[in-house]
Amino acid sequence: MPRFHRLATALAALLLAAPAAAQDFSQVEIETTKVAEGVYALKGAGGNLGLVVGSDRAFLIDDQYAPLVPKIRAAIAAVTDKPVSFVLNTHWHGDHVGGNEAFAESGTLVVAHDNVRTRLSTDQVMAAFDRTVPAAPKGALPVITFNDQVTFHVGGHTVRAIHIPSAHTDGDAIVQLPETNVIHTGDLVFYGLYPVVDYSNGGSLKGMADATARLLEMSDEDTRFIPGHGPVVIGRQELAEYLEMLRVVHARLEKLIGEGKTLEEVIAAKPTAEFDEKWGQGFLPPERWVRINYQGMAPAKDAK
Repeated sequence: MPRFHRLATALAALLLAAPAAAQDFSQVEIETTKVAEGVYALKGAGGNLGLVVGSDRAFLIDDQYAPLVPKIRAAIAAVTDKPVSFVLNTHWHGDHVGGNEAFAESGTLVVAHDNVRTRLSTDQVMAAFDRTVPAAPKGALPVITFNDQVTFHVGGHTVRAIHIPSAHTDGDAIVQLPETNVIHTGDLVFYGLYPVVDYSNGGSLKGMADATARLLEMSDEDTRFIPGHGPVVIGRQELAEYLEMLRVVHARLEKLIGEGKTLEEVIAAKPTAEFDEKWGQGFLPPERWVRINYQGMAPAKDAK
């Protein structure tokens, strides 16, 4: 199994099983990859981070878990001495917002879509994982929120955050860096893994596919993408493969559900079969991923 699959399996299992305070991050290392001039991807535990370094300040995309903040700071310090003025949360899940409070305490402004602040403000249920996520502390809440999109000017870099409705969640944002032709996808993209679709919090498989199609429309052959999970950099061809998988599986599930098939019948039909070797080796094995999407897509009376 590729290294990023092993990490995703282990760390996502921890994410869903226990709060960050109960997890052991002592062996986690932050790996930094230069994506373009002034643009870096950081990999540790949880979602892949993006770092934009301008002439006067730095801009961080997501911040993983609170216990990792010292290691994240050290990784940032290894490439720049500029202050991190902003951190943008691509959505509300704990492996992307866990460092908010620590960064805010040092003067970094936390930014996110309106729905991210709303969801972080109260307890949230992730039904697919039978988990209730408690509200975040007040100091971890975004202090700047936006509805559609917002643009930052970071010392020579344009950083454009764009809301994508009803995809991984209802508060997703992608981050486009036009000068360097880089896009951070947030958790719209789990490359090499079946993706989490958070139906309890506004997500949908169709929305994931539509969002991925939009990413392709925004890109060209030279665009580099930083996915939310998986390898830290992929290209347009890899994104197109991911979109094909999403569209085919969604169409099959929609057809089977429309025919009135039960969950057991849908699982037995193996709607993901030809994709399982490439995408089904992560923390969501094929049967569980089918189950989550069936329960999210089927009428409530049939979704048990």
